[in-house]
Amino acid sequence: MENAQARARFAAGPPVRVARSIFGVAVKAGASKPDISTPEAFKAAMLKAKSVAVLPGSAAGAYITKLFERLASPPRWTPSRSSRPPAGVPQTVAKGDAELGLFLANVLTAPGVELAGPFPGELQYELAFTAALSTTTKEPAAAQTFIDFLQSPAAQATFTAKGLKAG
Repeated sequence: MENAQARARFAAGPPVRVARSIFGVAVKAGASKPDISTPEAFKAAMLKAKSVAVLPGSAAGAYITKLFERLASPPRWTPSRSSRPPAGVPQTVAKGDAELGLFLANVLTAPGVELAGPFPGELQYELAFTAALSTTTKEPAAAQTFIDFLQSPAAQATFTAKGLKAG
């Protein structure tokens, strides 16, 4: 669906940003954490890893795929070093099926994995989560109340506690 078609499905007014997430690198719980403190160190860690779990079909995965293209240094980097886990990035890393996992940092706080750290400086990107009223909603007042709640201090505190950035 094109952007214009997607926008037509929502009521007048722009979407409201309710939370943001940053990207991070996960390792299996107890494993050593690679140095990813600079773009150069990050690239070196990716090249050294035996396997890297990503979900290229997701919005987060699309950014990571573009990042890999930007960092490529043929012939050392090959697509075979990356896995497309059916179970999800944290689960794949927790089971030891991938050495590193790249995804949204708040998702990488799952059992069996530890956050090695966020993507460094210029490689970092914030993914925004937005809310908007659909043109087909049967309860627009209730939907607006929910959107208002997502922007409330209580909801924002919960987002922060779960590893997201508010608004």
